[in-house]
Amino acid sequence: MSAKVPAMRPTDVPLAEVLDRASGPRRAEVDELLELHAAVSGESPVVWANRIVGFGEHHYQYESGHSGVSPLLAFAPGASKHTIYLVNDFSDRWPDLVERLGPHRASKACLYLPRLTHIDRAALRSLLELSRDDSLGREATRD
Repeated sequence: MSAKVPAMRPTDVPLAEVLDRASGPRRAEVDELLELHAAVSGESPVVWANRIVGFGEHHYQYESGHSGVSPLLAFAPGASKHTIYLVNDFSDRWPDLVERLGPHRASKACLYLPRLTHIDRAALRSLLELSRDDSLGREATRD
């Protein structure tokens, strides 16, 4: 039996195809998110799982032994919201930044932004930087 190919992996889907899933004013916001993620990560964008724009790679391993690879930083453009992928429990760890953000929803590791119009860009950049640094720190301790 062959090994299952993980869904979360780089793909050959064209970047423009994923970016264009947002239209109108959200499409310009996607370009802003692209620039911000590239600047914070220092990496070029790659499409992961056919829908996520990822920057760099992060190798992780849970206490359970499960391990894998995910983008260091990532976002997914959409017709109704932008999804920003951050480290687990970011809203509990950095509540002051999350509070400053503006209109959003949050889950364990995702930040959902309906628009960037009223988002505090400095708070968003800080969350990306903290998430990046946290991921790199954990990765360094495993080697």
